[in-house]
Amino acid sequence: MRTVLSTKMLSLPQKELFLNSGLGLVEYDALKIDFLDVKIPFTYNNYIFTSKNAVKAFLQQTKNLDLSKFHAFCVGEKTKSLLEEKGLIVLEMAENAAELAEIIFKKYQNKSFLFLCGNKRRDELPNILTKNNVQYKELEVYQTNLNPKAFQRDFDGIMFFSPSSVRSYLLENSLGNSTMFCIGNTTASEAQKHSKNIIVANKPTVENVLVQAINHYK
Repeated sequence: MRTVLSTKMLSLPQKELFLNSGLGLVEYDALKIDFLDVKIPFTYNNYIFTSKNAVKAFLQQTKNLDLSKFHAFCVGEKTKSLLEEKGLIVLEMAENAAELAEIIFKKYQNKSFLFLCGNKRRDELPNILTKNNVQYKELEVYQTNLNPKAFQRDFDGIMFFSPSSVRSYLLENSLGNSTMFCIGNTTASEAQKHSKNIIVANKPTVENVLVQAINHYK
């Protein structure tokens, strides 16, 4: 049986999707998220989220607030669903941070924003906003730390969901002949430093990465 490693613990439906395909699955968290003890100001109307972890940090501090007065700008369907589920109005969603920044400066040039992020955030969004004189403040609300683990075996495929997860896995393991399934181009460009054997999801969701792996080994 072919076995695929996931560098992130999967939800039950995701796991079932995988195991029903007849592939073996091993999973672990290649990254550890630590929320920081910072006070988020709620004096802004517009908040930018490029990850679900930033949303979680925000929600930890907004337990008794009416969230419908805040406007959210976010990256990814999952992040959008989480925000809407909690009552925030999502004005804009994009597939990646650069695309979101373009929308913000073209349509919301005169507004001011609070960008909640982690320590590994990418530069595209702040760079585009700064270049186009959009008023924003950045606040680091969580840290992503590598959580390396050594495996005494090879896998047919490995699923990676961020550039940091590639770095974390490679601290203790080598790739051998494994195929790397990456959630997007940023993750793939990190993977390309170590292998040519890469398949990129055509939509940046965990489910799509799983489907790519399943279809590859059909």
